Amino acid sequence: MNPEILAKIAIWRQKAVEGTLSKEEMVEAIKLIREDRVSAVRASESGRKAKAQAVIPAADDLLAELGNL
Repeated sequence: MNPEILAKIAIWRQKAVEGTLSKEEMVEAIKLIREDRVSAVRASESGRKAKAQAVIPAADDLLAELGNL
C-alpha cells in the first residue's frame, strides 16, 4: 500500500476508536482494503495453485450488510 492509503487507514482507525467514523468513511475503508487484498491474492496465485485459498466474501455483500445497520 502506498503511504497515502496507510495514512488514511490510521485516521480511520483512530476515528473508529473514538466512535466518530462515519458510514461513508467505513465504506471507503472497506473498498480500499478489499481492493488491496484482491490484488495481493492475484499476485500470489501462481505460487499457491496447489494450496487451498480462503474464501474472501464479496465486497458488495459486506457493503450491503453495512448499509443495513
